[in-house]
Amino acid sequence: MNPAADATRYNLGDSGLLRFDWKVGEAVSLYGQPFADLVFQAQSVHRQNFNPNHVETASLLSIKTGGCPEDCGYCSQSAHFDTGVPSTRLMDGHDVVVAAKRAKEAGATRFCMAAAWRSPKERDLDRVCDMVSAVKGLGMESCVTLGMLTATQAVKLSEAGLDFYNHNVDTSPEFYGSIISTRTLEDRIDTLAHVREAGIKVCCGGIIGMGERVEDRLGMLVLLANLPSHPESVPINLWNEVKGVPVNEKAERPDPIAVARLVATARIMMPKSVVRLSAGRQYMTDELQALCFLAGANSIFIGDSLLTTQNPQLHRDAHLLARLGITSELTE
Repeated sequence: MNPAADATRYNLGDSGLLRFDWKVGEAVSLYGQPFADLVFQAQSVHRQNFNPNHVETASLLSIKTGGCPEDCGYCSQSAHFDTGVPSTRLMDGHDVVVAAKRAKEAGATRFCMAAAWRSPKERDLDRVCDMVSAVKGLGMESCVTLGMLTATQAVKLSEAGLDFYNHNVDTSPEFYGSIISTRTLEDRIDTLAHVREAGIKVCCGGIIGMGERVEDRLGMLVLLANLPSHPESVPINLWNEVKGVPVNEKAERPDPIAVARLVATARIMMPKSVVRLSAGRQYMTDELQALCFLAGANSIFIGDSLLTTQNPQLHRDAHLLARLGITSELTE
């Protein structure tokens, strides 16, 4: 196999060329080529579009936890399952700002706020908009994930200054119905369209390790890469073990090399998107994270927890990035 020829075939020679017509078979071919060739292509694309020695750092806070009416089979916050996660009210805005300040002091450049809702009520959305404005006032990028949005709600968030809206597709269209029944994939796509139309950047990715096939992981990437615009951020989550949810029965932690292959494939298919190592990093060795950075990942969440699950400690992240010569805003 000739990597240079493949670069031409997949429009990789010019960083300005973006594709929105990917086929699953093409993604399978990319993913399945010799590992050195795949990583070479991914790193080449990465260098055309990003500083290969810099990683973006973001922080995530649950501003409303538990009690979600959706039945997502992987989620600790679903009201359908007994996971031991209590339901809470929406946090006070002052407390959110205090958390954002701490995150900024630790080195986060983006502050993400998550609420376990199917969709926000108007009175709650107004409070979230105030939080967004306050976070922006700290000089940080803002991101929220609040469930499904109407076009009007997306405009309201945009007017508050929101930079990013996170709304994951989770998995491939073929596997989606086996893990969620209360919200369709089309519902998710509609919300992404509302966000785009309101001028907000999109953060959209998925979860691996829920019992899906490799083809499903690649089908998820094809779905993302064939959206009208590629998401500005693509989080790749490893499913966190949660007691009491249906996914436990079929979950299987992905092979480390398979994770790196997926990151590399995402980088090639969406060359200008930031690819984030998100949930599940506590399961990844330093060596696997380094391999993923080499394959094109260039963002991480920092902090001891992500919503209701664990995350590597700050000093571990800072030490790893220092050993790799990767710059960030992290402080120990």
